[in-house]
Amino acid sequence: MRRLTLFIVSDSIGETADLVAKAAASQFRQGLETVSMKRFSHVEDESQLNEIVYLAKKQEAIIVYTLVKSGMRFRLKEECKNKGIKCIDLMGPIVDLISAELDEHPIEEPGLVRKLDEDYYKKIEAIEFAVKYDDGRDPRGILKADIVLVGVSRTSKTPLSQYLAHKRYKVANVPLVPEVDPPEELYMIDPEKCFGLIISPEKLNFIRKERLIALGLKDDANYAQLDRIKTEIEHFKKVVEKIGCNIVDVTNRAVEETANVILSEISSRNG
Repeated sequence: MRRLTLFIVSDSIGETADLVAKAAASQFRQGLETVSMKRFSHVEDESQLNEIVYLAKKQEAIIVYTLVKSGMRFRLKEECKNKGIKCIDLMGPIVDLISAELDEHPIEEPGLVRKLDEDYYKKIEAIEFAVKYDDGRDPRGILKADIVLVGVSRTSKTPLSQYLAHKRYKVANVPLVPEVDPPEELYMIDPEKCFGLIISPEKLNFIRKERLIALGLKDDANYAQLDRIKTEIEHFKKVVEKIGCNIVDVTNRAVEETANVILSEISSRNG
């Protein structure tokens, strides 16, 4: 039985070339049994290429490669030609075609697809986290979160959580109400990852009235009364003082502006 060896050569982990080679081999009745694959990952200099070509010559292997740097692709192709080795460039032709169509030079940085995939999944994970631990649904999320937001009702905790989630931060938010004791987890976390959202009573009074009207209700409910709002804000101040967290005034700020304040604070600590 004829056996065939494929050398998978990549300047990243080689996953793409490996999958393509396996897909091609699977088209033959005994392809996956008779075709063996050896992966050479993170190939970054020409000396490595020379060694791979030498081995391929000895083992009568075919080289399948995904190299993003044009100089490396050219070098490998020339080496294979000089040594009489068959090779297949999976990356070059499509990169060259896209480059010509867009009239733009490629970045030629290995591993970008993997970085983009990891970034995407981190974002999805953060968004799902924000939904799961929104509005104090499960206090266990407080201990798992990167950022914890606390505030009275209608201080934009939910939209702010989602905005920060799109920045890959896992955010839990907790509403503060005088009649309900805050979850004990709030006092167990690092105060630096907690942010209290405060708003002027007058602004909150207007927002809550508008909310009641939008729901088809009268705007004179206790929820929107100024005295009630002041009571809630006093309770909020006591809680955040006990936590020892930063307070961000959201009175005249859009969600994006509040997020930037929080992210700047986090960045200054890490910087």
